[in-house]
Amino acid sequence: ISYDSYFPAIHGGAGIYISDDYAGGIMNETRGGISYAYYLQAGRELYLYGGLSASLFNRAFNFENAVLPDQIDATGSISLPSSETLVNENRTVFDVGTGFMAIYGRYSGGFAITHLTQPDLAGNGSSSDRLKRKYIFHFMADFDLNRQAGIKIRPIGSLLIQGTSITGFAGAVLEINSLAFNSGVLAGNSRNIDIQTGFSLRKERIAFFYNYRFNVVSENTMMPFSLIHQTGLTLTLNNLNNVKKRINFRTINMPLL
Repeated sequence: ISYDSYFPAIHGGAGIYISDDYAGGIMNETRGGISYAYYLQAGRELYLYGGLSASLFNRAFNFENAVLPDQIDATGSISLPSSETLVNENRTVFDVGTGFMAIYGRYSGGFAITHLTQPDLAGNGSSSDRLKRKYIFHFMADFDLNRQAGIKIRPIGSLLIQGTSITGFAGAVLEINSLAFNSGVLAGNSRNIDIQTGFSLRKERIAFFYNYRFNVVSENTMMPFSLIHQTGLTLTLNNLNNVKKRINFRTINMPLL
């Protein structure tokens, strides 16, 4: 859940968000934070954006329903007691991120860094347990195929680097008035290849989206197939398109002269 808006008092936009990821009934990750963004029209077609976020990240474990390998007997039943002792840990850390973006005409691109503080989730001081900084690059273009019919195509691409992991994405979005379809391919140095497709529907100030991602090539031969469903709903409360922050290079106002 997130909310953001433009606030004249701070000459920019601000927002809050809360997210929760409950994985497999064992690990639960909760995040919450605030963000600030500023944009500037630096030319007739050039817009510059900058943002900063601060958040708290909580990771908790519940091993009551966990099954460890040494608990499975020769017949495949879960009957043996485990020789390992697992503790339900709960740790909260502070995190910071920042990003920049530029739009020139029909082209746009951005760069963001998350986990600037490299928070220690385990709390043992080991560098291997710290969250590695995540670097994200993204690019997009906007082309009108039929302006009167409202048909557009947007090629998109992104690159994500975190530690030794590198993942790239390339695809396109086809927009027909209020309906849009997307399709793309994800690949990385882990030798996994995923395909994603989805759609979004916007009706006035309400937008709904759904994405479906499936794995076609996997390095893991024990579990070579995976699925991800993503869905969301966006509600716009007011129209903020009239917000202007312009630098006028041709006019200098000097009342005293």
